[in-house]
Amino acid sequence: MKKSFAVLVAVVLIGFAIQPGWAADVTGAADINSAYVWRGQTFNDGLVVQPSVDIVKGGFGLNVWGNFDIEDYNDNYESAEFSEVDISATYVFDLDTVDLGIGYIEYLYPTTKRSGQSGTREVFGGLKVPLPLNIYLGIDLFYDFDEVNDLYINMGFDFSHDFTEQLSLGAGVSIAYAGDEYCADDSAGLYDYNFSISGEFALDEALSVSAFIKYTDSMDNDNLRDLNRPGTLDVNFYYGIGVSYTF
Repeated sequence: MKKSFAVLVAVVLIGFAIQPGWAADVTGAADINSAYVWRGQTFNDGLVVQPSVDIVKGGFGLNVWGNFDIEDYNDNYESAEFSEVDISATYVFDLDTVDLGIGYIEYLYPTTKRSGQSGTREVFGGLKVPLPLNIYLGIDLFYDFDEVNDLYINMGFDFSHDFTEQLSLGAGVSIAYAGDEYCADDSAGLYDYNFSISGEFALDEALSVSAFIKYTDSMDNDNLRDLNRPGTLDVNFYYGIGVSYTF
């Protein structure tokens, strides 16, 4: 029931957003990635397509995101199916130079049961603080209050630079902490860490293309491990390309 209601709300809001005169910014995007890795864990080590729709009006935002598996993952997930659809709502407070965001995420697994569950829910809050040299410090806290009932905290630094009006490049580094229920050995501690390089090129005012390369690994192999290789991760390097259009 909660799945049907969440999807219905998202469809209605998207329908309102694309109506002329509603004055919301709507961006549609699609990424083709070499793998699906989330918080260090591999959910598919093969090609995936991840479409999304973002709606922003003032400080409010709505995002609908999906993962479509082109290839299966050692029979854990089927190919040519959506294994996940996420619906999130956010509000960002602009506090002078600091951004404070709060929100809610509904995770839906329409064709699989991840860890025996067909979905879960999170609330989150985060800070984004500008530093010198186009560097931003981000601290995000997520609490899963449905199936996991525990915390995931991520801290990272991001850098971006506009080389031209069309081309921008960025880099990032992050590290995370997870609670007992998140960790495979039931012992809270450091979780995943990540390095990334990304770029975006604007073809015109509405249409842009992007690409990224990312490295992920575990701070503690007992805390974070994948389905097919206990004690280690199936994917460390992965990459992708994307296209987005703002209406």
